[in-house]
Amino acid sequence: MQRSAVRDALRFLVPLLGLLALVAWGATAVFNRQALAWAERDLSARALLAARGAHESLAAHLEARDRPGARHLLDELVRDERLMAAALCLPDGRTLVATEGFPTPLACDRLRPGPDGATVDRTLPLDTGTVHLSVVRVVMGKAGDGALVLIHDMSYLDRRAEVTRRWTFLAFALVGVAASVATMLAARFSWRSWTAELRRVLASPFTAAPGEPAPPRTFLPLVSDVRDLVSRLAAEEAADSGARWSAERLRHVLQRDLQGEGIIVAANREPYVHERGEDGTVVVLHPASGLVTALEPVMRACSGTWVAHGGGSADFEVVDERDRVRVPPGDQGAYWLRRLRLSEEEEKGYYYGFSNEGLWPLCHMAHTRPEFRAADFVQYERVNRRFAEAVAAEAEAEDPIVLVQDYHFALLPQLLRERLPRATILTFWHIPWPNAERFGTCPWERRLLDGLLGSSIVGFHTQADCNNFLESVDRYLEARLDRERHSVVKNGRETLVRPYPISIEWPSRWLEGSPPVATCREEVRRQLGLPPDALLGVGVDRLDYTKGVEERLLAVERMLERFPAWVGRFWFAQLAAPSRTAIPAYQALNDRVESLARRINERFGGLGEDGYRPIVLLRSHHEPPDIFRFYRAADLCYVSSLHDGMNLVAKEFVAARDDLRGVLVLSRFTGAARDLTEALVVNPYDLEEASGALAAALEMPVAEQEDRMRAMRALVGDFNVYRGAGRMLLDATRLRRSDRLASRLAGNGAAEGRG
Repeated sequence: MQRSAVRDALRFLVPLLGLLALVAWGATAVFNRQALAWAERDLSARALLAARGAHESLAAHLEARDRPGARHLLDELVRDERLMAAALCLPDGRTLVATEGFPTPLACDRLRPGPDGATVDRTLPLDTGTVHLSVVRVVMGKAGDGALVLIHDMSYLDRRAEVTRRWTFLAFALVGVAASVATMLAARFSWRSWTAELRRVLASPFTAAPGEPAPPRTFLPLVSDVRDLVSRLAAEEAADSGARWSAERLRHVLQRDLQGEGIIVAANREPYVHERGEDGTVVVLHPASGLVTALEPVMRACSGTWVAHGGGSADFEVVDERDRVRVPPGDQGAYWLRRLRLSEEEEKGYYYGFSNEGLWPLCHMAHTRPEFRAADFVQYERVNRRFAEAVAAEAEAEDPIVLVQDYHFALLPQLLRERLPRATILTFWHIPWPNAERFGTCPWERRLLDGLLGSSIVGFHTQADCNNFLESVDRYLEARLDRERHSVVKNGRETLVRPYPISIEWPSRWLEGSPPVATCREEVRRQLGLPPDALLGVGVDRLDYTKGVEERLLAVERMLERFPAWVGRFWFAQLAAPSRTAIPAYQALNDRVESLARRINERFGGLGEDGYRPIVLLRSHHEPPDIFRFYRAADLCYVSSLHDGMNLVAKEFVAARDDLRGVLVLSRFTGAARDLTEALVVNPYDLEEASGALAAALEMPVAEQEDRMRAMRALVGDFNVYRGAGRMLLDATRLRRSDRLASRLAGNGAAEGRG
């Protein structure tokens, strides 16, 4: 065993030392060449300096043919320890005088200054060693031009090179030996524990009941990249303040940078909707929107004004004379909500037409053809102008910070720039951005790009979306792209393009009064009429064709086919809020989902009152506390989006599970899949893979559930909505400070010009 270890060590050490010797030789060669070049420049400068200092005396001695005086002057010059000899040459090439030891091969008749009197410098090998020769012109007036010849001893460079070479080889040898020893010791001590851990991981806990096909073992997470990112950013946090981003920290940072000034948000969706209930009372609802989920906690922390379309039946009964109301409801509220009234024609063309029948399918690869109608674009432009006027009216300064939200307002940034030239405008596009070729199918692609480039910053969820946007600008506009800064310069104005992955608030306020997990499980099962020991899966979405609801239900059906032991034991509850029901594609989706759920229920248990119905379709709006009750009651959550910018349902499910239980099955076509790699990441189109993941989730041991959930909760907690918003707003405030400084400097320059 010892001989084997020594042999292995030598096999590793000998090639390493050989490689290090080669590297050391190359390094010293490069260093010595550079040292020689530096020395030559230094000696040339020294020679020129000496000649200039003694120029008048040299010229006088030359013209007078004064040998004693010239000899004395040269003897004074060669007292420099590295200047070994000097000579003074007459215009006809004869030597007036030379110091003792001047090399015979370097006689004056062989040396001349360069063309136009330029100094001649070169390094020469002599029998006594390497020397550096400098020939400097000495102007004598009408008598002609003489020359000063200076010989520098360069043998010290050879000595220095030898010392450098010796110590470099020694240093590399020591490093090589130390690295070899450390590597072998680390390998020795870690090999046994590493192989034991590998065996444990390979012994997958995904098992099926006897006689059933085993679920696939392909869902173990690949998390090294994400964990490395978390570690690096955690180090940044520790270096900064050591505190996790929170509402209070965001408020403190913005109070410091904005000095109490609020921000303005322009979004189609309002964070609170006032509806007239059946009993005539006004109730407040929270819309099902990822945008609201991400942005509303930020506004509560920052204050300011949220400008939105007021679509609730009682929205304009609670506003003041400026159509504003303080929100959140109760107390004094944290910020203003300014509501705009849209006519039926405006809403149909701007919202249902161009935004959701045109841009939404254009940006999502979900196999629905976009519809572009000129009349819709007219309304889209008109509503964008109305929002621009409203935002400008809410601005309290000439240079406010404005957050423009989503695809409803592609024209708004440029319209705001016309009204507020000094505003800092940050536009965030919450959905994916298509590739340039696909984007070019929109008839108004240049208008949309011009509008967005009115922004100071354009933000997306991922770097891939940023790249697609830059590619679109490059193809369709005359603009300069700065690939290093990830920016676009058009008409002298720069627009930065940045990724800002959004997230959720942490901790979630909806958990504050939430019942314990055991209570939620009991209540939800009783509400749905399920046995107490029923296993429950949950999906939470707007009823949208990009969310993959049909594929989700088909995966449940396929799981029950492949693993029949779950029939009668597993139910799947789909919370599906109605969405955009005036659009034919959404009406058809609603009909297909209802038909599919009915067919699956009939196949596996019939529709009898006491029969088994694996699909529980809950088609209504659910308030966040109710949604979080379902999250906490579920054994698994399946997010099956076919194409999604981020998808915050996945992060909400993780935030809800403070018991560290439950399994997240997540589509790889979501932005969240890049972060939550401890989820079971699947292709929702692949029903075999998706159904296997559902079975694997139901079979997953408690210890593994806790490990996965703990890792995901740590990531969501660190990368929460306040961190993302902090990055966006700090970038915006830095830009505004730069613009203010530039304006002051321009103003001072103009004042000086007038003076």
